[in-house]
Amino acid sequence: MNHPFYFFLEKAFSNKGKPKAENARHAKKAWRNRTNVFNISNIILILTLLFLFIPLFVIIVYSFNESKGAEFTRPSLIWYKELLFNSGDLWNALLNSLIVAFSSAAVATILGTAASIGVNWYKFKGKGFIQAITYLPMVLPEVIIGISMVIFFSGVKLPLGLFTVFAAHTTFCLPFVFLMVNARLDEFDYSIIEAAHDLGATEMQTMFKVTIPAIMPGILAGFLMAITMSLEDFVITFFVSGPGSTTLPLYVYSMIRFGVSPVINALSFVMIIITCLIAFVLRKGLKSIAASH
Repeated sequence: MNHPFYFFLEKAFSNKGKPKAENARHAKKAWRNRTNVFNISNIILILTLLFLFIPLFVIIVYSFNESKGAEFTRPSLIWYKELLFNSGDLWNALLNSLIVAFSSAAVATILGTAASIGVNWYKFKGKGFIQAITYLPMVLPEVIIGISMVIFFSGVKLPLGLFTVFAAHTTFCLPFVFLMVNARLDEFDYSIIEAAHDLGATEMQTMFKVTIPAIMPGILAGFLMAITMSLEDFVITFFVSGPGSTTLPLYVYSMIRFGVSPVINALSFVMIIITCLIAFVLRKGLKSIAASH
């Protein structure tokens, strides 16, 4: 092993004494300095952003259109007035969507976090099988999940309604939370748990005062992902919804069948503003939480 070739390999691939984060920062800075602004990656990025945001811009512009047609006549706030005062069914559908989204996301976050901790920390038979089937709802088509949910609810004689939508969304969102928390646990430093036990902390104290705060960024990311997936879901909700459980995607679909209403454009603009504000507020909060842990 004293051959010069092995000495060269050891020097080439050894990272001793080299801070990885510092090297990564220098490499990233050097890459930014040498990259041409008009390279193929930036062009693809710009085209992708245009493809994503031009339809949103069109929706915003036409929400201020006075006429219902595709031709823009003159600016007006008539559709925002219609949205606020003459759209009771739409607001009820939005309220149902928010109730289902936050409740299913909360339950999915609790179950997904507990499942991820249990799968990562404990060894038992069938662990690999459980990890494999956990990701099954993520890869299966939503039509299959919706049909299977309808068959299950019919088998247990459960009437379709808001509760069945909640149960279906919880099942659908749980793997996403599991994935987020699992990614955080992969980077978890288990020595702090041993240190907590050495200082006399019980299992419950270690869980709620050490483990949960350390993986909180992953938990919050999973919670936000679950809310997003629930709010935008249409296919599963279409199968498991019943009377009085119409969500916003179902209501919008029923309106679009007869033509795009400018009221939907106004609602879309309001939701875009609210989403941007929430993302801006949570961005700094998540960064501070991640930095503290």
